Amino acid sequence: MNHFEGRTILLTGGTGSFGQHFTRTALASWDPAAIRIFSRDELKQTDMERKFDDPRLRFFIGDVRDRDRLRRAIEGADVVIHAAALKHVPVCEYNPFEAIKTNILGTQNVAEACLDAGVPRALALSTDKAVSPANLYGATKLCAEKLFVQANVYAGKHATRLSCVRYGNVVGSRGSVVPLFRDQSGSGAGELTVTDERMTRFWITLDQAVQFVADCFVAMSGGEVFVPKIPSTRVLDLAEAIAPGLPIRYTGIRPGEKLHESLITSEEARHTVDKGWCYVVEPEHAFWTPLDTGDGTPVAEDFVYSSDRNTKWLDIAELRELLATVPHTTTAVPAPVG
Repeated sequence: MNHFEGRTILLTGGTGSFGQHFTRTALASWDPAAIRIFSRDELKQTDMERKFDDPRLRFFIGDVRDRDRLRRAIEGADVVIHAAALKHVPVCEYNPFEAIKTNILGTQNVAEACLDAGVPRALALSTDKAVSPANLYGATKLCAEKLFVQANVYAGKHATRLSCVRYGNVVGSRGSVVPLFRDQSGSGAGELTVTDERMTRFWITLDQAVQFVADCFVAMSGGEVFVPKIPSTRVLDLAEAIAPGLPIRYTGIRPGEKLHESLITSEEARHTVDKGWCYVVEPEHAFWTPLDTGDGTPVAEDFVYSSDRNTKWLDIAELRELLATVPHTTTAVPAPVG
């Protein structure tokens, strides 16, 4: 089912890795009436407008911190995808006030603007780092999830429904370690830097992330946190897949970094169901009335979905095959493995 055909989509953070890939896919396959790109960077918007050259695109300069600008941009939208965030772990640690203003207060602004405008459906993008957070970035995304889920209570007589999507590291995105490893292997430095040899991470491609978001729009009732079933990878295997035989220099785990990431905790397992195509963390609130009450099997009470206990793994050969589909980009600062 195509939930976007003939509809007006507003995409916060629309010039980012996810935003651009979603826009490309939607324009090619889902025939929306319009996509509104809402972001702060005029250069990125200008570049994106030139690259896509599609009359269905609208570009709005604005910041999710600015509630009035958001309300103006969201008016008349049928669908909102909230992807705007400060995402770099060390940057958020060093600039906590800014991370809170964007990731928490900005998300509240998006939710309230959706409610005020009567937007039928809104979906916020979250991260595995929101689960038992060990850094400020994760803590802000946990708050963002809570805000979006509980915003359903404030919908009242309006039809607005809000849900979240929570997934792991995106292969080749600007925040992933792939551009860093590629830069290091091509720079002649003679080594790759890895924080810890035991480290594992969840892995998802941009194609998978975009399709998953589209599927969640069809399935959502409002209040769910959707979690895809995705493979794990060992960071050492990723290093070998990118630069075979290159020496590794271990730098030590940085503040706020985890050895392994989780997508569902044992506490959340008590209200999580397995839908077959994904897991859904259902809200523990009186407003919750799922559309598809007969679908889904409760997971075991001791269920934990973590990158080190996953049943799906990418080996080196599979990683190389996957990386062959990821364009080469550069990263100006060391990307956070955590």
